Amino acid sequence: MEATRTSRAGRIGRGPAPGGADRIPAPDGPDRTGAREPRRTGPLIVTEDLGLLDDLLRLCAAAGVEPEVDHRMPERRAGWTDPPLVLVGDDAAARCRGAARRPGTVLVGRDRDDPEVWRLAVEIGAECVLRLPDAEGVLVDRIADAAEGVGRPALTVGVVGGRGGAGASTLACGLALAAARAGRRTLLVDGDPLGGGLDVLLGGEREEGRRWPDFAASKGRLAGGALEESLPSVRGVRVLSWGREPAAPVPAEAVRSVLAAARRRGGVVVVDLPRGTDPAAVEAHAQLDLGLLVVPGELRAVAAARRVVAGLATGVRDLRAVVRGPYAAGLDERWVADALRLPLAGELPYDPGIVADQDAGVPPGAEPRGPLGRFCDAFWARALAPGGAV
Repeated sequence: MEATRTSRAGRIGRGPAPGGADRIPAPDGPDRTGAREPRRTGPLIVTEDLGLLDDLLRLCAAAGVEPEVDHRMPERRAGWTDPPLVLVGDDAAARCRGAARRPGTVLVGRDRDDPEVWRLAVEIGAECVLRLPDAEGVLVDRIADAAEGVGRPALTVGVVGGRGGAGASTLACGLALAAARAGRRTLLVDGDPLGGGLDVLLGGEREEGRRWPDFAASKGRLAGGALEESLPSVRGVRVLSWGREPAAPVPAEAVRSVLAAARRRGGVVVVDLPRGTDPAAVEAHAQLDLGLLVVPGELRAVAAARRVVAGLATGVRDLRAVVRGPYAAGLDERWVADALRLPLAGELPYDPGIVADQDAGVPPGAEPRGPLGRFCDAFWARALAPGGAV
């Protein structure tokens, strides 16, 4: 197709090309960046077993919350129904018979061989029975999730270039800014240590906050709220980028901890991915709901993108093509998607004004009336709609 087509507005694909699904999960409802956070409270612990109580208090401290403790059923109904989680010791289960049924009740104990415990768990409406010490890790996660008010995880979209200079970082920034404009809690993650820094692309390199090197030693669970509050905020987007010093590799375990914490906060997470498949990148792939492969409309780019697709095929569950103009003669967005055997997520038109905007300090996609801004707004309108059709 001739380059004269580049004046068209961007289009969002309305159906899959061979080999892909056409729907992605959508959040249950708005997750506004300015919305009031729910009050975070710790669990209610009901037990008279001092040894078990010590263990549960230790696990609550590990989750970063302070619980309420009652040796018997709370006298007030609200004392039982209001906490986000209730941990009932197996010594106290019989005393909790007749309590109002509520979600988030867990029976905790140590005795593995007492069948009576399972009957009591049913009688008090417990969701599960957890045995210490084997279930300590599971219980810490349950406590922290309840305290954070965890709901539906963030819709996590990864963007990767089919070749160098394809515009993946530009699209990632545009998507993040568009999500923030729509009122979504938005986190932009720079997954490419050799990309120059997304904070620079957004104009936020001088903003105070933590960068990837600060998380290199992270293991296990991170608190989602603490992660979000520690990052620089640029134009309503929280940004995790690289420092100005030479970037040391970030272990895959740290990537896992950071992205899992980000996803628990809900809203939208956009990850700018490297084209390689090192362990950290592979871990990022596993966290994605959707991957977008940005491919310029020319033959060499398609040839390069095929190799990238081969590397992503085993790790990214849902990978789609975003085709960027201008086009070489005889090509169009559908031809490129078909050649890569990928569903078409949309066509991103050529925008000669992006370079001039960046020179003027305007981040890519900051102008909603521009081609990139229109494309990104249309993408989220479909991706975040009920049913999540793209």
